[in-house]
Amino acid sequence: MKYDKVVLAGGNGYLGQVLQEYYKPLTRELIVLSRKPAPQTENIKTIVWNARTAGEWTDCLNHADMLINLCGKNVNCRYTPENQTEIISSRVGPTTLLANVIQSLAVPPRLWINVTSATIYRHAEDRPQDEETGEIGYGFSIDVCKKWEDAFFQSATPRTRKVALRMGIVLGKRDGAFPRLLTLARMGAGGKLGNGQQYVSWIHEQDAAKCTEWLLQHESVSGVFNCTSPKPVKNEVLMAAIRKAGGIPFGVPSPAWLLEIGARVIGTETELLLKSRWVLPKRLLDSQFEFSYPEVEHAINDIVWQP
Repeated sequence: MKYDKVVLAGGNGYLGQVLQEYYKPLTRELIVLSRKPAPQTENIKTIVWNARTAGEWTDCLNHADMLINLCGKNVNCRYTPENQTEIISSRVGPTTLLANVIQSLAVPPRLWINVTSATIYRHAEDRPQDEETGEIGYGFSIDVCKKWEDAFFQSATPRTRKVALRMGIVLGKRDGAFPRLLTLARMGAGGKLGNGQQYVSWIHEQDAAKCTEWLLQHESVSGVFNCTSPKPVKNEVLMAAIRKAGGIPFGVPSPAWLLEIGARVIGTETELLLKSRWVLPKRLLDSQFEFSYPEVEHAINDIVWQP
């Protein structure tokens, strides 16, 4: 075992499950903080918390090699006032709570990663956005990201290194965006979405997990990191790669007006599909992080061909 203890706060969602599988063979003890109890599976232990108040769970953070905070209501919903309030509170609240707890611990985690979002950057079709020259956008989803990161960085944790990991769209077989896009393609509607020119900043799920370990190993780095493939693609390229990997000969395009109708029907927002996220992981590249799946075609083939 490389590590003694890794803690995943809110770690029972899709990305949390990816991280559980990644760290299971690497750490002596893997703890998931969850609102719902679950039986212990080998070295994976679930501890119940409410993400609002301190309790007996706080002791599990002592002597942890790393804490990864994944808390937050799914943004795949309509941005009603009620949902907006919950989206913000479900991110800012646990982040503030964890900061207060870490400040009180005798031996706090060596590293705290807050998984935030690459959607903090503006809609970009003219040039890529990175950690140094990227421009923060405007609107509700960007306000969420700003409040989230403010809550993370405004607390002093001198014995715990902190990284805000601005995650792109995670591609994997079991959940997230990819299975839904593949289903759309298999139904014949796998053409470009909108005008197809919007950039998609994506990351293979294994590179997302691998990145967190790299951050743990490189003790001199901290602050903001973009977690996206170094080769983002336009939506029309992504959809073509999905069709090719799935052996699907054609795909009917979905214009923006049709997507808006569909979004209202299924209770989501078209921003998730139509915003151009052209984000580059400059700090990872400058530090020689090696992506296993930098090319979208290779990443999609790997996902589709998984048993």
